[in-house]
Amino acid sequence: MQFEPTLRSNIIAAARELQSSPAGFATFKKSFCNEKYWTLTDEGGFQLREDVMPADAIQDIFSNGKKYGFECATAIIIVLYKAVLDTLGESPFNRLFQKLYLHSWQADSDLGLISEDAPSEQSQPGDVLYFKNPDVNPDKMEWQGENVVKLGDDLYFGHGIGIKSGEGIIASLNKRRIEDATKSAYLEDRFVYPDFYHLSQYAPADIRMYYNTKWPNRYAVGASIGARRYIRR
Repeated sequence: MQFEPTLRSNIIAAARELQSSPAGFATFKKSFCNEKYWTLTDEGGFQLREDVMPADAIQDIFSNGKKYGFECATAIIIVLYKAVLDTLGESPFNRLFQKLYLHSWQADSDLGLISEDAPSEQSQPGDVLYFKNPDVNPDKMEWQGENVVKLGDDLYFGHGIGIKSGEGIIASLNKRRIEDATKSAYLEDRFVYPDFYHLSQYAPADIRMYYNTKWPNRYAVGASIGARRYIRR
């Protein structure tokens, strides 16, 4: 039952790899991509071209980063897909994600993302969290918050901010507040992760999960809305 730790490790590795790439930060309105692999939508998302293999398109973001610019939410979904690709391999990935659309982790359904309402201290490396900036400068709304991947104890990756501690992320967001702001940015008590059990069914047998973890915590209250699951402890 090594699938979850393997995928979490690959999420962390993909986040570090994206940080090291020349891929730029851009708002949704100013996003850009390599049109050999993707079609840029009016919403600033990247729609996979029909003549392209999904694995090749994801790999291109990391190998040709200069041809890409995207928002932090899009970066999260890119990291997750890259980690799943590295965990499953190209053939299963190509079968599963034939209609890839990269925009934000809130809009994604392919990964079966699970949102858990619980203290952020209970999150694990590889989880996705959110730093909220309630007093953001209205002229800089792209900094109303930062989607991050947890890399370790008090260490996070956020596209456009980089790899920093929680205090470092908050300090960066606080620089983009309104004049005379009174509310500091803060880390929300919610974290998101992919459906490990579902994805593991397409993994090599030696790391596949053979038990159904429909709800990670049997004392939690859960609900399904469309393809997303929500959990409150």
